[in-house]
Amino acid sequence: MASIKPSVPKGTRDFSPAEMAKRNFIFDTIKSVFRKYGYQQIETPSMENLSTLTGKYGDEGDKLIFKILDSGDFINAKEYDKLVHELDNLPKQPHNQPSISNDILNTALDLRSRIRDLVGKEKALRYDLTVPFARYVVQHQNEITFPFKRFQVQPVWRADRPQKGRYREFYQCDADVVGSPSLLNEAEFVLIYDEALSKLGLTDFSIKINNRKILSGIAQVVNKHDSIVDMTVAIDKLDKIGLDGVIKELLERGFTETDIEKIKPIILLEGSNEEKLASLRKALADSEIGLLGCDEIEKVFTYLSACKPLTAKLELDITLARGLNYYTGAIFEVKANGVAIGSIGGGGRYDDLTGMFGLKGLTGAGISFGADRIYDVLEELNLFPASTDQSTQVLICCFDADAEGYALPLLQDLRANNINAELYPAGTKIKKQMDYANNKQIPYVVLIGTEEMQSGELSFKNMQSGEQEKLTAGQIIAKFQ
Repeated sequence: MASIKPSVPKGTRDFSPAEMAKRNFIFDTIKSVFRKYGYQQIETPSMENLSTLTGKYGDEGDKLIFKILDSGDFINAKEYDKLVHELDNLPKQPHNQPSISNDILNTALDLRSRIRDLVGKEKALRYDLTVPFARYVVQHQNEITFPFKRFQVQPVWRADRPQKGRYREFYQCDADVVGSPSLLNEAEFVLIYDEALSKLGLTDFSIKINNRKILSGIAQVVNKHDSIVDMTVAIDKLDKIGLDGVIKELLERGFTETDIEKIKPIILLEGSNEEKLASLRKALADSEIGLLGCDEIEKVFTYLSACKPLTAKLELDITLARGLNYYTGAIFEVKANGVAIGSIGGGGRYDDLTGMFGLKGLTGAGISFGADRIYDVLEELNLFPASTDQSTQVLICCFDADAEGYALPLLQDLRANNINAELYPAGTKIKKQMDYANNKQIPYVVLIGTEEMQSGELSFKNMQSGEQEKLTAGQIIAKFQ
């Protein structure tokens, strides 16, 4: 058999034990905070029916869906074409005949049913966690309690062009609540971001907040409500292209100099969040929806003022416009300051999440953590705890087979007391066993030879300091407790 060069598909990655330890540190920290705030974990299948996913992400998004052709159960193109041809060539209803014959009608219904069954078998890898969540809520609506607070940490797949920092398979960490219009949810999302990122070791990060209604109000003030997307796409680039660049784009998109003179002071708001809100209320005095957006932002700030001070810098940012067509209320974006990496989280409120599957009127709000970017930030700032690289706490090293037999009860006692322990098989030189401990960054080693077995006092070595002492099995266990 010819040898095969080992490789993984483009846009995917292997993760080493050290990388997995760090990734699990991120996932476990975020999950613990989600649970603290009452969010329950669910999982959805890696694959969904293609019909569940298509038409939900726009034309460009649909092109990035990974379709699955699974053995013996994929859509048969020839069979599909044959059925469509038969349907198209059924006899047409004569003008002088009041109704189509039952035979032709039944044949048409049968053909359509077979086409639906054929197409319905086509599946795809999940593109995100939001659409499968909407499908889950509708499918299980009689089993769940509303408001429903769920979190999900699972991989998603996109047939994107792989490049640095962009993969075809990556994890999303989402938390959403559906069935509650309360702005307390938005305030809690700020608290979740603040607590989780602080627990991960970040001390300098910003949580930016805006509201879709405020953006709609700005467009209304300049009588360009139909051009709200053009306006927000331009002002969202303020940090990248500067004010002159934004003005140039607005002019190219049909805005007048007069429009820009009204918009400019709004997007250049300065001062505290309270001062920005006061200025916005004046600028949007003639826009009912704009003032409603100000009220919602103020309510979120009021909730947060009753909580402990944030580690994060909470900033009202009028230029923030992520996912404009998707969100209907609050919008969030989180950035680590002093690091040349984009946003590490974002989200917002959306109306009618489940409407795409027939369950109307369920408002929702949600946020996501960018786990891969958070990993890069923690790595760059050297914030991963040293303990994340340690899986084994103590290694038992034996001089011979008799010592190995002596060590087995100690090994079981250590594990019974929730101490991660390994026993290195006898027959290997002690130096090699010690090298193993060093390479795996195991902090402690127990050495057992003839002397230790006779005295009952084992050699216990701190691998970092080099300090060594004689301890009984019970004393060794007590050390870890």
